[in-house]
Amino acid sequence: MGKVLNYINESFEELKSNVSWTPWSEVQRYTIIVAVFSVVFALATWGVDEMFAKSIATLFNWINS
Repeated sequence: MGKVLNYINESFEELKSNVSWTPWSEVQRYTIIVAVFSVVFALATWGVDEMFAKSIATLFNWINS
């Protein structure tokens, strides 16, 4: 058990002293960029899906006529 606690303590010390953290303002800016891109990508995917669904429905209606 002592080895596990030592590992955890050393890991936290490594995070505090040796990792360079991105400034909070930059993290917020990148988060907004990712959120906007995700919404745009989701809308584009939805639009293509709707277009293909209508095309296939039209094709099936044309075949069954």
